[in-house]
Amino acid sequence: MSDEARPEKRFHGVGVSPGIARGSLVVYRTEEEAPQARHIEESEIPSEIGRFETALIATRSQILEMQQKIAEAIGAKDAGIFDAHLLVVEDRTLIDEVLRTLSRDKHNVEYVFQQVANRYSKTLSEIDDPYLRERALDIHDVARRVVHNLMGKSIKTLAGIHHKHILVSHNLTPSDTAQLNRSLVLGFATDVGSKTSHTAIMARSLNIPAVVGLHDASEALVTGDQVLLDGYNGFLIVNPSDQTLWEYGELEVKMGAVEEKLTQLRETASTTLDGRHITLSANIELPEDVEAVKKSGAEGIGLYRTEFCYLNRTEFPGEEEQFDNYHRVAKAILPESVIIRTLDLGGDKFTGVMEAEIESNPFLGWRAIRFCLEKVDVFKIQLRAILRASALGNVRLMYPMISGVEEMRRANAILEECRQELRAEGVFFDEKMEVGAMIEVPSAAISADLIAREAAFFSLGTNDLIQYTIAIDRVNERIAHLYEPTHPAIIRLIKTTVDAGHAHGRWVGLCGEIAGEVILTPLLIGLGVDELSTGAALVPRVKRAVQSLDMNVCRRLVEEVLQCDSSDVILAKCEEVAKSHYPDLLG
Repeated sequence: MSDEARPEKRFHGVGVSPGIARGSLVVYRTEEEAPQARHIEESEIPSEIGRFETALIATRSQILEMQQKIAEAIGAKDAGIFDAHLLVVEDRTLIDEVLRTLSRDKHNVEYVFQQVANRYSKTLSEIDDPYLRERALDIHDVARRVVHNLMGKSIKTLAGIHHKHILVSHNLTPSDTAQLNRSLVLGFATDVGSKTSHTAIMARSLNIPAVVGLHDASEALVTGDQVLLDGYNGFLIVNPSDQTLWEYGELEVKMGAVEEKLTQLRETASTTLDGRHITLSANIELPEDVEAVKKSGAEGIGLYRTEFCYLNRTEFPGEEEQFDNYHRVAKAILPESVIIRTLDLGGDKFTGVMEAEIESNPFLGWRAIRFCLEKVDVFKIQLRAILRASALGNVRLMYPMISGVEEMRRANAILEECRQELRAEGVFFDEKMEVGAMIEVPSAAISADLIAREAAFFSLGTNDLIQYTIAIDRVNERIAHLYEPTHPAIIRLIKTTVDAGHAHGRWVGLCGEIAGEVILTPLLIGLGVDELSTGAALVPRVKRAVQSLDMNVCRRLVEEVLQCDSSDVILAKCEEVAKSHYPDLLG
């Protein structure tokens, strides 16, 4: 049957990286050859252990090489996904279990390792905790590499594909995505995954369309199929009809025209039609991100995630290195300001230097300000570096995951110790540097009036605030649909925080993902938020939304929303306002 006669077929998943791609399909499957059991003699055990150690060393070297390639190509923040792989190679519990089983069962080491790794992976995959389930994937990926090294075989990779294509697979591990030829991959899709999966992270970093959660698409498709990938709405369309191609062609033209208009807003102010100015800032992770902020037309940096300077390291960065980073960023963004968030390790961001045991619930564990208040020596090095950079006069500081006024006071006390040290050393810094708190824990929002006495400003970290308030792990694809930014409780917590801040003369910003959701811009403005900080690429869209609204409309929306008891109803009301003022931004 010719392509023209074949019917169009659609698979629907979740769009995780926007854009539209058309082209030939490559279905990537990894057919693994399981090692066969072979009995060995007692005398052979030392040589098997030697083979095992050599394979572990080779695997570690391969992972480090991939990590370096990713860091050079798209930044250290994305290379950090290999940290967990390195931990697997160095996991003494797993290694010791392999050695015990080898000595007891007397089978060849590749067979023993595969069996032990499978048990570990299976156990973790069945635990009702998304963080530990993700570790099961890490173990599987690393085990595959170790076994191939033991068997003297090369791993099947994607590097051998030499034509432009759209990639589909059941799943793509970090090792897989590290092998992608970025100039040839038009887009990719997977059967599994969520918006925060490795696949999604890589797609957004590579700036190519991607869809996850397609269930069994990889089994139903064949290499060579002509497909259209819709990263906006989450569709993979096989053998698209002429009508579908025409509709998507129109959409591409439309979105292209919108993007062209948005580029013209760079030098304009983010002010509503009736004159209310909303400070529009951008979030960064590394000093190299500043250039994108300047090109976006943002008014400075609303969130500098400093923990990304700590990842992929065997030791914490020293004061001079940190000072250099902070000073470079502050100087580059002048005359605008930068808000530097202190170290937020833990949760889903770990470094080998932490020497911390894996926690059953890391997002509620030893992370962020809790880590810093225990590791005062590490904390003070960072605070001194920030203070020194503040001499430029455009630096603000804020603490993450503050849960109450006591933590704020303890952190400020340590900061004051650093001030006193620098004064004694004759080192100049900004004595009036503003120090604020991130409000991302429900207890902080509820007690915002108390924290406001100790903080110069608030920044709402809505990613965690939503997660903690509704008790929804946004990484868990089984319940990700329950992650609702318009939940009535979230609206009330934002309002409580803004009202408390303003009552004490404090300005209130918002740096979570919803700052970039233009459907929610009228709601956030109506709630009284003074600043919105989002990814640099989204700044022009948010600016256009702000410029299209007036405060009366936004306040009326909030009055209506506060009477609603349903997330869906609230979202619908927000969408109605957005569509009536800037329909072209909604696609």
